[in-house]
Amino acid sequence: MSLRSPRQRAILRIHFHPAERSEELYGQLLTLVDGISSRAEPLPTDWSAYVDLTGALTYWGRDVEGLVALLRLRLLALHGVQSSAGAGPTRSIAAMAVDVTPPGRVTVVRDDPYEIAAFLRTKPTAALPGIGPKTAHTLARNGITTVGDIADTQLPTLQRILGAGAARQAHDLAHGIDERPVVPGAAPKTLSVSHRFDRDELGPDQHHRTVLRLIQELGSRLRTSGEIAQALTLTVTYADRTQTTRSRSLAEATAHTPAQAATSRKLLTSLGLQRARVRALALRAERLRPAEHTVHQLTFDDRDQKLRRLETALDRAIIRFGPGIAGAASAFPPAG
Repeated sequence: MSLRSPRQRAILRIHFHPAERSEELYGQLLTLVDGISSRAEPLPTDWSAYVDLTGALTYWGRDVEGLVALLRLRLLALHGVQSSAGAGPTRSIAAMAVDVTPPGRVTVVRDDPYEIAAFLRTKPTAALPGIGPKTAHTLARNGITTVGDIADTQLPTLQRILGAGAARQAHDLAHGIDERPVVPGAAPKTLSVSHRFDRDELGPDQHHRTVLRLIQELGSRLRTSGEIAQALTLTVTYADRTQTTRSRSLAEATAHTPAQAATSRKLLTSLGLQRARVRALALRAERLRPAEHTVHQLTFDDRDQKLRRLETALDRAIIRFGPGIAGAASAFPPAG
């Protein structure tokens, strides 16, 4: 097997596992990571980050295992946050390594051709970034079931199965070749609202009403700050402090409460809570942009304009009386 590493790199993919999530805490964790290496790429959707440790190894005088251990110890000592981490010479290997690593553990694949091959070859094709269930099924029909099979398949044969671009990418990744850099940057701006119940709440109707109140508050805060959201994330915290998170992109970037309410209903329904013991609910608006970037699809139905006038009135009421005013939760009926 021909294997090469494009350059000597040490890339880390780290997942944070806090008891409860907040935008402020994620920012604090990134600040701590930045203290180890300034080359960090935030991935707030799944509470993770890529970190390029290549230069930091020399600065700290440690190997990959030692530097990752230092980072994880600081996360735990300063914020009480457990983490899982995967490290390797490329982004894709780091991502695959953390995917097979439980919370509280680390998997390191060294920049050595034989170690890279040993890690990659036995993995199922679906473990390779960019290979989804449908592509994995197509490959399996042609007798290709592992990453090693992809590496051993002639590129022209793979191109006939997957197409030129996808075949080249899969072939490179299967050989441990991935030139993509870690792109440092601040976490995309988000805005969050949450509600903690006085007692564990089992009622689906109460879950629904609470989410609607949260979406009204979130929309009002977005409109007040002159911003629009491109996606929503719903986080449910259960009685045992475990969490479930679901995210969904909005049809168009907006701060319009009815549009956001429709998406939040879908998020809540997708969780199938039924009689789950819910401790808290949180909604987060993701990938915020200035409101002047709004593109609104015009219609001949004046219902939408009436709802926009209604939300303006409710915004004024929230400014005067505070969030959670009576009637706000039911003010926006489902779109017909």
